[in-house]
Amino acid sequence: MKKLSPPDFARLREKTRLVLAGRDPADSYGFVNPAIVRGSTVIYPNMEDFLARKSRYTYGTQGNPTIDALIAALNTMEGGAGVVVCPSGLLACTLPMLAVLSAGDHLLVTDSVYRPTRNFCDRMLPRLGIEVSYYDPAVGGDIAKLFKPNTKAVWTEAPGSQTFEMQDIPAIVDAAHARDVLVLMDNTWATPLFFDSHKFGVDISVQAGTKYYAGHSDVLIGTVSARTPEQYKLVRDCWETLGVIIAPEDAFLTLRGIRTMHIRLKEQMPAGLDMAQWLSERPEVARVLHPALPSDPGHALWKRDFTGASSLFAIELKPVAMKAVGAMLDGLTLFGMGASWGGYESLALPFDCKPYRTATTPNFAGPTVRLHIGLEDIEDLKADLDAGFARLRAAS
Repeated sequence: MKKLSPPDFARLREKTRLVLAGRDPADSYGFVNPAIVRGSTVIYPNMEDFLARKSRYTYGTQGNPTIDALIAALNTMEGGAGVVVCPSGLLACTLPMLAVLSAGDHLLVTDSVYRPTRNFCDRMLPRLGIEVSYYDPAVGGDIAKLFKPNTKAVWTEAPGSQTFEMQDIPAIVDAAHARDVLVLMDNTWATPLFFDSHKFGVDISVQAGTKYYAGHSDVLIGTVSARTPEQYKLVRDCWETLGVIIAPEDAFLTLRGIRTMHIRLKEQMPAGLDMAQWLSERPEVARVLHPALPSDPGHALWKRDFTGASSLFAIELKPVAMKAVGAMLDGLTLFGMGASWGGYESLALPFDCKPYRTATTPNFAGPTVRLHIGLEDIEDLKADLDAGFARLRAAS
């Protein structure tokens, strides 16, 4: 198998790059996949080489061939200047904040942010002397009105965690870059396959690789991609200083997941839309929160900027007691109740974002449920939910 040059590789289409990225059988004794390399200490042949650190790898915290193979694949997908990998999606969200913010800086964060990221912003950043403000995710270019002299960065997430509000990322980028403010984004929902964040000017793009990258609910991993070499150096220096590292087994499993990511999303996107449309017609459902539905308030932004949708969305039920919601969810046989998503299994969980929103007031009259549609047969999933709705009605 002839090794492709970088220009040849860049000309390949997306599906082909996903299959080939980060692997070279010549480096793996002819095997298709890179080997799992474990290790902490690197042995040098002599003192001169040790003092000069004359080795491709210097210590386990600086990476190894398995992790480098994953990073090579991620760089191909993200299209930025460089990627670092973290042992969780949450750390991938918090690391770039530590990399670019200093005492006295101000950070703007969308009110629809992933709640663990919000907890970090509320509990940790103030201790470091960093000011945090939350903003309405629908603000668009008017975010410029919220900038302070010390505003250093804006955190975005499109669509928003749990409630799936779309953000006008290009407008936010234009406003921020006009003031030399960095734009950071959690792009886990769309992945680089459906939203090319760096192409739209996002400076640092984050993935909870636990979700669609790994794809099998057996890995915790996060990725941070920087748009420019200067931004990558900031992130990489922080990553090295903190000693962040992932297990080579997790790197291997994530690489394995990436190979089939396009195929999985190709199946899960239409399944999610089919289920969202079916739910929108249910008498028990007040509304469906899915930006790829034409009825969604953020649909125009999604259609303009995104090339696809993942299979995570939410529904608002018509007003009903939580006891009835429990009867509906507890009896499901195909939907698990778990806090993650992106795997091959379907999930359903109740949530209430009202207590912790500060810049917006969610106008939900009834309970809210987040759904992830996996790879099961869609008609079986509908039957499971149909039976759940029957239990909900009986318990109301």
